[in-house]
Amino acid sequence: MPAAATAPSSAADQAAPPLLQVDRLTVRFGPHEVLRDIAIDVDAGETLVILGESGCGKTVLLKSMIGLVRPSGGDVRFDGRSLGRLGDRQLAHLRTRYGFVFQGAALFDSASIADNIAFPLREHTRLSEGEIRPIVESLVDEVGLPRSALAKKPVEVSGGMRKRAGLARALALDPQLILYDEPTTGLDPIMSDVINELILRVRRRPGVTSVVVTHDMHTARKVADRIVMLYPVARLRPDEPQIVFDGTPDRLASSRDPRVRQFVEGRAGGRLDELREEQGLAAAGGRDDGDDTEDSR
Repeated sequence: MPAAATAPSSAADQAAPPLLQVDRLTVRFGPHEVLRDIAIDVDAGETLVILGESGCGKTVLLKSMIGLVRPSGGDVRFDGRSLGRLGDRQLAHLRTRYGFVFQGAALFDSASIADNIAFPLREHTRLSEGEIRPIVESLVDEVGLPRSALAKKPVEVSGGMRKRAGLARALALDPQLILYDEPTTGLDPIMSDVINELILRVRRRPGVTSVVVTHDMHTARKVADRIVMLYPVARLRPDEPQIVFDGTPDRLASSRDPRVRQFVEGRAGGRLDELREEQGLAAAGGRDDGDDTEDSR
């Protein structure tokens, strides 16, 4: 008998496309170029860590991934849809599939912890208050908050508790993609590692993809499947790529790139003199790029 013909491979047999695609992204604020020609694919289920010193554009990249910053060039696609081609209502609807953990938690000061966590459920679902309450309680249990914190205002709890409340709120709509902006900044080493453990716990949720922006090497080594390191555009030649590393944590540890080594080892080198020169140029140009604002990260 003749051999059976080989069945054509189905779409399910082929590699799934990336969940998030950053395609030659460039962002400028006036004449100041923050991101240059960034290309990153993030696969579903992956935990990507974006490293780099202050001022290299990490937070701007994160905000571009959710459409909060519009590109000057290039594109960002989520699940195949270009964020730049979506209207405000379409973009707002797409963002319900994201969770965003802000650096300062970004909780509403006048609302209780419970109301902060419930906010996305009230805004984007038709659940009753009776249905929302057990979800909120389950979320605070998941992030390790005591239920006694639910009635308190953000100012009445510690920084670590505010971070965990922010994470609980980000999880409320069961997002596909969670973005963390400097999740351990301002925390002591023990609480920082609590947050790292929570990031690892969250990534075990079915179908969750994570992007973590940080300059904390302990966080990067502990939670990353893959690490991308950015370098400040202002210190690059016009022909140099802004991504100076893209690989696993093990490969990062063995990188011989002097820029990567300096960051990983935490060495100032000649950076103090460079900072003085940059401040002098900024003052001469009437610009202050020295403060660590969100738009400069």
